[in-house]
Amino acid sequence: RSYWRNTEVLHFQMPSEPAQRFAPMVNIQQYHVEAFAHRAAQAFGGLSTVQWASRVAAVRPQAGGVDVDVQTPDGLRTVRAGWLVACDGGRSTVREQLGLQLQGMQYDGKYVIVDIVQKTQRAVERLAWFDPPSNPGSTILMHRQPGDVWRIDYQIRDDEDPAEAVKPENVLPRVQSHLSMIGEDAPWEPLWISIYNAKCLTLDSYRHGRVLLAGDAAHLVPIFGVRGLNSGLDDAGNLAWKLARVVNGQSPDGLLDSYSAERVHAARENIAYGAKSTEFMAPPNFAFRLMREATLRLAATDPLVRSLINPRQSAPITYEGSPLNGPQPGDWAHGLAAPGAPAPEALLAGAQGPMHLSSVFGGDFVCLVFSDGAVPQAVRSLTQHGVGVLEIEPGADTLGQARDRYGLRSPSDQALVLVRPDGYVMGRWRGLDPAGLLATLQEKGVAA
Repeated sequence: RSYWRNTEVLHFQMPSEPAQRFAPMVNIQQYHVEAFAHRAAQAFGGLSTVQWASRVAAVRPQAGGVDVDVQTPDGLRTVRAGWLVACDGGRSTVREQLGLQLQGMQYDGKYVIVDIVQKTQRAVERLAWFDPPSNPGSTILMHRQPGDVWRIDYQIRDDEDPAEAVKPENVLPRVQSHLSMIGEDAPWEPLWISIYNAKCLTLDSYRHGRVLLAGDAAHLVPIFGVRGLNSGLDDAGNLAWKLARVVNGQSPDGLLDSYSAERVHAARENIAYGAKSTEFMAPPNFAFRLMREATLRLAATDPLVRSLINPRQSAPITYEGSPLNGPQPGDWAHGLAAPGAPAPEALLAGAQGPMHLSSVFGGDFVCLVFSDGAVPQAVRSLTQHGVGVLEIEPGADTLGQARDRYGLRSPSDQALVLVRPDGYVMGRWRGLDPAGLLATLQEKGVAA
């Protein structure tokens, strides 16, 4: 929900379906995600070790691995690793040690970010104000997070000193002014204060020998549109299965080049969307400020203009041109499930009740078999090649979602769709002959 001064100019809901598996959006603090990751690491016992109060001091790539000097409470320790995945943030020591430079642009507009604890009866939604009476000339963003936490982001003037702007005596009155304006009068207390400016930066490659970079170590995208941690999670989902196959000897290390190709492409898409959002939320010059002012004024009375205020990118990235994309011979109704696209969700009738198709993704390759019930043994034997098989008969696709979303034209159409471990379509074939699918696995270097 967005306001210009105190006039509502945009209200929209994220696209969703009543029966979908997940909510269209979840606001959650990064420290919760870190706790979940730590808990998952502990669940695997000796397979992983978390080293607390330590930081990387030096990185020395070798022919068959990487030497990493780690400063620990007990002194300097050198670790020899076969592979190093650098997830050490925007000030990445690993990136610096390799002499790598992020490329792109950085915006001058600065935002103070404040997390506060305050109980409220408001609906959970994201809120934006442009030039509100509580902070004239500023842009203010608010959204709810778990634990009665509000995150408040407000823009400071160009002539304000950032070091002064984050002092509590300057922050708390501005927060109180805004809370009073919107009628939030419950007691509150600050949790965290920081300052931020938007950056649209990425490395040209995320693979450097046996060092792979991910998350903010590889790219920095603006906060507007919530693509930061989300894109880092997508990096992890893309890299994990590929690195696992290489480490386990199932695929050559060339497979990791596709991680870089796909995720650099994704970062550039995210940056393009993020730059558009930033230029609206924090105009970099007079022309952008004039355009925003005109848009906000017109949006108050003209519904056709209101969509220009929406900074969101509601669709996931498609890996167009990925080296892993296989073929899609034959006639298809549309390209929603073309190679490189995220595999569409669908609700199926299962033996134990309704089943979301996405629940079978995330472990290994899966072949979706659209049949009339008669499935050749050669298709069922795909499991011997490390490919799971899910048969989707017309009776299971009671809503017709699966066939429709995967591009089949009628309930009698037969097809095979290969879905990667990260939930992306790798290829699709008309009919039930798995020869083309097996050839694609071999050609792309992912055959078991």
